[in-house]
Amino acid sequence: MPILIEACCGCAADVIEAEKGGADRAELNTALELGGLTPSVGALCAAKEHARIPIFVMLRPRAGGFCYDRIDLDTMASDAKALLNAGADGLVVGALKADGTVDYAACARLLETANNAGKPAVFHRAIDVVPCWQRAFETLMELGFARVLTSGQARTAPDGADTIAQMVRFAAEHLQVLPGGGVRLENAAQLLRRTGCGQIHLSCRTSLFDQTMPADGPVRFNADSLPPENVFKRTDRAYFAALKQALSVNCPPGAGCAGQDT
Repeated sequence: MPILIEACCGCAADVIEAEKGGADRAELNTALELGGLTPSVGALCAAKEHARIPIFVMLRPRAGGFCYDRIDLDTMASDAKALLNAGADGLVVGALKADGTVDYAACARLLETANNAGKPAVFHRAIDVVPCWQRAFETLMELGFARVLTSGQARTAPDGADTIAQMVRFAAEHLQVLPGGGVRLENAAQLLRRTGCGQIHLSCRTSLFDQTMPADGPVRFNADSLPPENVFKRTDRAYFAALKQALSVNCPPGAGCAGQDT
C-alpha cells in the first residue's frame, strides 16, 4: 500500500500547491507560526473549489495550550458546524484538562458534531503533552477518534520514533497513528520504517515577498518575534513532489513501511 502524505497547510493556496506536488490529504490551519489555529470558512471554500484531496480542518481558537473555557468551546463548536457545512472532510481537535489529561466532555461535544455530519475526527498533538499517553489513547479510542497526530511526545517525530512504534502497537486496529513534527525529506522513509506507520504529516513552505511592505519601513504590524513584514510563506510544491518520489523508491508498496490502514 502506498504511503499517504498529509500536508500541513496554512491557507487555501497551500492546499492547492500541496496537491499539485502529490500530497494525498491536507490539514488546513491558519497561523502555523503559532502551532496552527482554526481557518476561516472562506479559506476552506477556496481550497475545496480548486483541490480534490480530502481537507481536514483544525479547531483551535487560540494559541497557548489546549485547556479551554466555555467560550473557547462554544467557539470551537460553532466553527466545527460552519466548516463541516462548508465541506470539511473531517475535524482536527484536542482539548485537555488543567492536569493535562484528555477533556472527555469537551472532546465528546466536538466529536458529536463530526459524527452528525458523518465525518471523522483526529486528535492533534495535544497528545504529546499528556502525562500518560496510554491512558489518553484508551480515552481517544473510547470516544471514537479515527486518528491521532503525534511526535511521540518528543520534540520531533524522528526523536520520538520508538514511542510512536509503541503507540502503533498499543492502538492496533482501533486508532490510526500519524507521525508529524520535524518530518523532512531526508528522514521520512526511515521514520516510517521505524514506526510501522503507513502515513506521514509534514509541512514545507518557501518564503515569498510582498513588496507593499518594505523590510526596513517605519510601520510594523507583526509582533517583533514574528517574521519580517514583507515575507509570507507558501507550500513548496516541488518539495512534496520530491518526497512522493523518494517514498515510492524507499517505501514501495509491500516493502513493510506501511503498518496500518490509511
